[in-house]
Amino acid sequence: MKNLKNSIFYIFVTGGFSVLIYWILSKGKLLETGRGVVVISSTKTQWSEFLNSMVHNLQHPLAILLAQIITIIIVARFFGWMFRKIGQPSVIGEIIAGIVLGPSLLGMYFPAFSGALFPAVSLGNLQFLSQIGLILFMFVIGMELDLKVLKNKAKEAVVISHASIVIPFALGVGLAYFVYHRFAPASIEFLSFSLFMGIAMSITAFPVLARIVQERGIHKTRLGTIVITCAAADDITAWCILAAVIAIVKAGSFVSSLYVIGLALAYVGIMLFVVKPFLKRIGDLYGSKSKLNKPVVAIFFLTLIISSYTTEIIGIHALFGAFMTGAIMPDISKFRSIFINKVEDVSVILLLPLFFVFTGLRTQIGLINDPYLWKVTGFIILVAVVGKFLGSALAAKFVGQSWRDSLTIGALMNTRGLMELIVLNIGFDLGVLTSEMFTMMVIMALVTTFMTGPALDLINLIFKTKDFIIPDSVVNNSKYKILISFGNNEKGRSLLRLANSLVKNQKESSSVTAMHLSLSDEMHSYNLEEVENKRFLPIFEESNALQQEITTIFKATVDIETDIADIANQGDYDLLLVGLGKSIFEGTLLGKVLGFTTRIINPDRLIDKFTGKEGLFENSPFDERTRQIISKTKMPLGILIDKDLQEVKQVFIPMFTPEDAFLIDYAQKLIYNNTSNISILDSNNVMENNFVMESAINSLENKYPAQITLVQERIMKKEFLAKQNLMVISLDSWKKLVDSQSVWLTNVPSVLILKS
Repeated sequence: MKNLKNSIFYIFVTGGFSVLIYWILSKGKLLETGRGVVVISSTKTQWSEFLNSMVHNLQHPLAILLAQIITIIIVARFFGWMFRKIGQPSVIGEIIAGIVLGPSLLGMYFPAFSGALFPAVSLGNLQFLSQIGLILFMFVIGMELDLKVLKNKAKEAVVISHASIVIPFALGVGLAYFVYHRFAPASIEFLSFSLFMGIAMSITAFPVLARIVQERGIHKTRLGTIVITCAAADDITAWCILAAVIAIVKAGSFVSSLYVIGLALAYVGIMLFVVKPFLKRIGDLYGSKSKLNKPVVAIFFLTLIISSYTTEIIGIHALFGAFMTGAIMPDISKFRSIFINKVEDVSVILLLPLFFVFTGLRTQIGLINDPYLWKVTGFIILVAVVGKFLGSALAAKFVGQSWRDSLTIGALMNTRGLMELIVLNIGFDLGVLTSEMFTMMVIMALVTTFMTGPALDLINLIFKTKDFIIPDSVVNNSKYKILISFGNNEKGRSLLRLANSLVKNQKESSSVTAMHLSLSDEMHSYNLEEVENKRFLPIFEESNALQQEITTIFKATVDIETDIADIANQGDYDLLLVGLGKSIFEGTLLGKVLGFTTRIINPDRLIDKFTGKEGLFENSPFDERTRQIISKTKMPLGILIDKDLQEVKQVFIPMFTPEDAFLIDYAQKLIYNNTSNISILDSNNVMENNFVMESAINSLENKYPAQITLVQERIMKKEFLAKQNLMVISLDSWKKLVDSQSVWLTNVPSVLILKS
């Protein structure tokens, strides 16, 4: 009755007022008389008006900016993915994306399209938006610095860090002496030009370095701690020097710059002794809360903006103010994490790629158009590598590091990345660098960042060592080894229960390793240990309850599925257990529409298509991550479809083909270690035609008659499946079940899919 009443009211209100609106519009039409209103009657003319309107809308500054952002994000993400796949930081790919979209490629070969997408009048909007992204990014970089590490390792770090600045700085100034006459802008003094060349040679990309250290699994080692500390000290020192250099350039002379430097010192004093205690007080009051209210967030963002504004007005650039604000944030990991999560996605994913493309639009590779210019570029790269790489390595060796560790520190400190681009853009904006010199320095930044990974691999090869994340206790034993890789805590608990049920009574001759991998761009060096403890706490609780000893592996990575397979292969594990992931489109209309295009829109599938692996996964029932793990692992693999697996007492094993015989080994392990009751289905009479399988089953029946049941029914009843804790099935048989859309799928318990 209530629904009928609501329907009548809805029809009356919407219908009645619609009639009223139509009546007012028809009466209002009469008011146009004598006002010169032109009525377009021709259909052809109306279509032309519509097209003209569309063209006008496309040329609107906002529409152009949005089209630029869409293009930039798609291209940057693609190139970032591509470079991650070859073991390089994604930042290199994003820089390359900027160059591709600039005059060096798109502008050269598709000038009309480039002119329409990036008209000269629109670049101002792109620049300002990218500068906002840089301010937010530098705020995050400041927050990522762990100043406690600086205190603990300050003595060694300061020596290495300052040597890694002053040596390349001196070489950069020396380089400026030789290139000033040919490459410096006509109106720029040698002092300004040489100081910028010096600071450009001295910079290290702290965020890129920190992620490389995490991805190589050396963040917990003494070497990892030293190099992170060196990079942090380098970052702070280099940005202070850069602020002084900018002050000198803007003031025009060293004496005039003393006023700017004096104001900068006063600003730093206020931030350290007035603003920092104030922010710490707020942090102490609100640091324990899971969420921050809007007034508190507003205070911190207002501090960021005021700080950036102040340093811009003083003359040492807004980015220094953003970096300083991040560095003095309350030293509470939870508090910093909340702010990083609020800021980082917008700055890194949305706004930072705009900066890369804006840099690419300024980078004109075509200007380096004769052998002499390429020789100069090569000499710049040589000076950069000698100054930073060798300078850092020699300083590290002097303070007592081994040659292997010293060269590793040098290779890592030579990473320039995004920080170098920021310095170069500041120099270009100030008119210190010409387009030619800017392009050559961008090439140097790319080469020195790109060479970091191969240099580290070469050092490991020379010294016959490896950044090996697998514990020695696992590598060197000959036990039956199980590796479980979990993404979330509940899946981790279920996988551990399953692993325990396979080895419970054979603990002396078996080992279980629990592994969690996180994407490196979601990890931060300052709270890495805290994140690791949080991830493994529920797993340790479960292992204590099961009385199952475990070894743990925690790693930041750019490619989770590849690293899972590589670690499992390198560790020579006997079984890898993973949880089944879910597609982001699963169960949606979009998923059904995109289902047939998956292999086209997914780059991994495109690669598999060309390498011949795609045929293995025709109509694959797995998500992309699981599919990649299956294709890359070389040992037995178990994929758990978890339906709150609490125990493994009642187990159902269907046998569809002779190739399923290997499942009997797992049935035996479950019986012996967990006293599980096994129900084996032989629906196709496979055992009658397979002597080996029949003998194995008979042996189990004779040895454990109370725990083995043979089931001959072709259709599994819902009541039977409801009593089972787990179904164990081979990979091929599971695929056939899915392809046949079997009614089993709606009633099965947790499922362990095994690849032999």
